[in-house]
Amino acid sequence: MSEFSLPLSKIIRELSLTTFYMPRHPEEVLISSRDVNRPGLELNGFFYYYDTTRILIIGNAEMAFLNSCEEEKRRQVLQEVLRRNPPAVIFARSLQPCPIFLEVAKQYEMPLLGTDDITSSLVASLVSYLNVELAPRVTRHGVLVEVYGEGIFIAGDSGVGKSETAIELVKRGHRLIADDAVEIRRVSSRTLVGSAPETIRHFIELRGIGIINARKIFGIGAVKMTEKLDLIVNLETWDDQKAYDRMGIDQDYTEILGLKIPVITIPVRQGRNLAVIIEVAAMNHREKKMGYNAAEELLSNLGMGPEMMQPKERKIDLDI
Repeated sequence: MSEFSLPLSKIIRELSLTTFYMPRHPEEVLISSRDVNRPGLELNGFFYYYDTTRILIIGNAEMAFLNSCEEEKRRQVLQEVLRRNPPAVIFARSLQPCPIFLEVAKQYEMPLLGTDDITSSLVASLVSYLNVELAPRVTRHGVLVEVYGEGIFIAGDSGVGKSETAIELVKRGHRLIADDAVEIRRVSSRTLVGSAPETIRHFIELRGIGIINARKIFGIGAVKMTEKLDLIVNLETWDDQKAYDRMGIDQDYTEILGLKIPVITIPVRQGRNLAVIIEVAAMNHREKKMGYNAAEELLSNLGMGPEMMQPKERKIDLDI
């Protein structure tokens, strides 16, 4: 899994930061850590766990400590922190760098930025943005749509009808996120988010027609930039020799970036309305997340014991 970085210029634009000092173009300053650092211990000389890849955040507490130091002590403290070359320093709460801070920052060519946000809001916004932009990611073949608020990844062999199903879902009021190539990011320990590569965003291929722009044809309400990955619907050609799940007790899953994603397999044959089936699958998946399972209720009504209702997990490897 590759490590990613983003230029400081994107953070400046995203958070509307002001610039106090910028020694070089912010496009050249690369940020690679998804965490930030409020340097309380470091200002007191403890550097054992100091991560120099993190952006430093200066709030009221850090500024009050610096103001309590005598001039020479303040310069020494700042030199010890900034000579280790963190990527940038951001001042919260409309705070301004004191002359000594500015002097030491110029000595070590350290970008100084500022914002009116309170410190906790700045940290939350910055970490949230970095978690998305620097998240581990993979690209997988398929279609991602939002159906009743659920992120549905439609997988299957080429030509099985993924794009046609997506168009039918869009016509029924749902939204397209990506067709053909879906960029999946792990934005937290429990969440995957999918989006389309910028070059093919909103485009969709229909055999016999060609390339269309879903946003232009169906309107802005028919597309969405990103969506979490809740369920994978695997479309496959109907096989009379295969026994398909008819109860929904057991749970198939696959792993993407180390996270388990539920998988259901829908056999495709002439006359099946795949869009309606996927709508029902989305609603049923939401009910399961809320604690209700129709199959379990039916088995209970039929007098089946709890041992008959124990779900079994099975990992499957999808060719996506």
